[in-house]
Amino acid sequence: MPVEFGIWRIDNGLAPVAFSRLDTESRLESLLEQAVSILGLDIMVLARQVPTSFGKRIDLLAIDAEGDLYAIELKRDRTPRDVVAQALDYGSWVKDLGHVDLTELYSERHPGEQLEVAFEERFGGTLPDALNQNHHLIIVASELDNSTERIVRYLSTDFAVPISVLFFRYYQDDGREYLARTWLNAPTEADAAASASRQSKKTREPWNGQDFYVTVGEGDHRNWEDQQELGYISAGGGKRYSSPLNQLFVGARVFAYIPGRGYVGVGQVTEPAQAVIDFTVDVDGERVNLLDVPTLRAPALKEHTLPETMEYAVRVQWITTVPRERAIKEQGLFANQNSACKLRNQFTIDRLTARFGLDQ
Repeated sequence: MPVEFGIWRIDNGLAPVAFSRLDTESRLESLLEQAVSILGLDIMVLARQVPTSFGKRIDLLAIDAEGDLYAIELKRDRTPRDVVAQALDYGSWVKDLGHVDLTELYSERHPGEQLEVAFEERFGGTLPDALNQNHHLIIVASELDNSTERIVRYLSTDFAVPISVLFFRYYQDDGREYLARTWLNAPTEADAAASASRQSKKTREPWNGQDFYVTVGEGDHRNWEDQQELGYISAGGGKRYSSPLNQLFVGARVFAYIPGRGYVGVGQVTEPAQAVIDFTVDVDGERVNLLDVPTLRAPALKEHTLPETMEYAVRVQWITTVPRERAIKEQGLFANQNSACKLRNQFTIDRLTARFGLDQ
């Protein structure tokens, strides 16, 4: 049987509140855009009436904290089967949207704003490097017929198609308006599993072939002033921390980030990674081992020379640096816990290029 639900008013007895048709579907669309939380999902609307490559328009396109997309379609006056077919058609287009597509779409619909900043304000985290790893199709309707509900359940349950139906009912009672909702089948972990196989490079921003993000994880064995003055960056404590430094080739550009503070420098790699027991630096015109520098602010570095926890250093010619107290930190700038990784986020590159006064 099709899903049925209602509201009863409790006074001296139970009195059903009759549901009616919302004056216009566009009104519901506006309400969803303004307060998408009424869907019961933790998502942010990217744009409304999004044109597809085949001449149709998606009512609402949204994103969640994981970077997954939600195409939300109102039934309007179409037949139930037509709206299901339309949602599937939209899915064939949404699945190919990548990082650049989404950031450009957001900027077009929100002039002067960047998706990276809005995402961090909404979710409190950095916009994922890989977006649209999964997508979800949501049909919003007041009711569907029996056969259409069976079709949706069949697609989502037996074939793991990420399609869901949310029922809204509009009520008026004693001069007040109400919306009630219930799911036929809410988005689940199965939806994510269904589309995980579609992960591909199209969802990530392209890499420019030269820029890397590196972390300056300060402690008693690592100090930004040492790295700034002696021209290197380092990581260690295990292969999982030191191995990422092997990506850094001679000529690569690195943007150095102190966790919790921000970006403190940009430089060019001049020598690949090597163990600190072999790494030398220039002190008063002489080459000395890093561990023997008398003014080293991180004396515990000498304790990180065992093979399993060895600290590794990469020689860097700094282009420009700032003290940690003046670290550059803005909403939307890329940051993660990796000791080194490719910096793909063009928003971050553009902002740091401007803030550090670099030529692109």
